[in-house]
Amino acid sequence: MIMRRRGDRGSAAIELAILVPSVLLFFAAVVVGGRYSLARQAGEAAAYDAARTASLARSESAARAEAYDAAMASYNAAGLRCEPLDAQVDASGFLQPVGVAATVTVRVSCQVQFADISMPGVPGSFLIESSFTSPLDTYRSRR
Repeated sequence: MIMRRRGDRGSAAIELAILVPSVLLFFAAVVVGGRYSLARQAGEAAAYDAARTASLARSESAARAEAYDAAMASYNAAGLRCEPLDAQVDASGFLQPVGVAATVTVRVSCQVQFADISMPGVPGSFLIESSFTSPLDTYRSRR
C-alpha cells in the first residue's frame, strides 16, 4: 500500500478566512480611536475658544451667550456634530470691582455623534467634556 502525502491545498484560504476579520477589526479600532482623539482635541479647543470669548465680553449675560456660540462654532469648524451642547459659564468674575483680578471659567460638554462609523460594539456617540479658565482684563469695566 502506497501512502499518499497530503498537500497544503486549501490552507491559504483557511488562513485568510481567519486573518481577514481580525485585521479588519484592528483597522476599525484604529479609526474609532482616531476619531475619539480628534473629538477630545476639538472639545479642548471649544472650551478654550468659549472661555476666551467670554472673557472679552462686556457683561455677564453677554459672556454666557457668546461662550455658547463660540463653543458651537469651534465644534462646527472641526466638522463634528454636537447634539446637545452645554456650555456652563462661571462668570462670577464680572461681579468683582475693577482693579481686582478675576477669571471666567467655561465647562463645555458635548455628545459628539459618530453615526457615520456605525459598527457592532461601537457606540453612536461619545460624551466629551472639557473646561478652560481665562482671565478678565483687570482694568476694564465689567458691567
